Amino acid sequence: MTTRLSQVVAVEKTRKTEAYGALTAAHHEVQKSPLLTGISRTYRPRDEEGEQLPAESTRVQLRADDAISRALAGLMPFYDVTATKDWANCTARADIRIGNDVLLAQVPVTYLLFLEKQLSGLHTFVEKLPVLDPAEQWTWDEQAGVWRTAPYDTVRSKKVPRNHVLAQATDRHPAQVQVYHEDVPVGVWTTVKFSGALPATRRQELLHRLQAVRDAVKYAREEANSADVTNQRPGASLLNYLFAA
Repeated sequence: MTTRLSQVVAVEKTRKTEAYGALTAAHHEVQKSPLLTGISRTYRPRDEEGEQLPAESTRVQLRADDAISRALAGLMPFYDVTATKDWANCTARADIRIGNDVLLAQVPVTYLLFLEKQLSGLHTFVEKLPVLDPAEQWTWDEQAGVWRTAPYDTVRSKKVPRNHVLAQATDRHPAQVQVYHEDVPVGVWTTVKFSGALPATRRQELLHRLQAVRDAVKYAREEANSADVTNQRPGASLLNYLFAA
């Protein structure tokens, strides 16, 4: 039966969990000294009239070799499936296509996985790029290399004190005067705004292009992962050598 790389990748995590579980269980077992020890005692009185006592024995409940065998039984499938994946990753490749155009040809599946993660980060970056204030009308200033608005004028005012006579002076009382301030135009501000932000349409174009590449990389990765693989079996050779009697 043909095995595909995607199937190998799908079971690798399970094999890893099973392998570490078997190794951990075996490790904990061999730390329990009472399970590994046994004893046999028989009693013989000094003379025929002495008290007769039953024999005592405790069986060995765990052999270290058995714990090793259980650990290896869990480790070998994990070693094999990881080897199969890594061997296949050396040959699994696919084109990254945008429409009918090949952006990158015969890209290894490991690099496709790298690109997926990188493009995700770039999407976050582009999504946060600043855009021009839509409330303004912007034109490109070729000389300054930035966007600018048309100049507009605003009046600058200055508060000038004025006197308001509340009551005229008489022979007995001086005039009652209240001081107030009046805004008097004294000049004109001419303002031009500049910005290094992007037009909103430009950011949207970048996001659209980025999403197209992300989709293309995903499709390429799926195509590469559909490649047939040759099952590798290094686990038995390696582990049996390590634990040979």
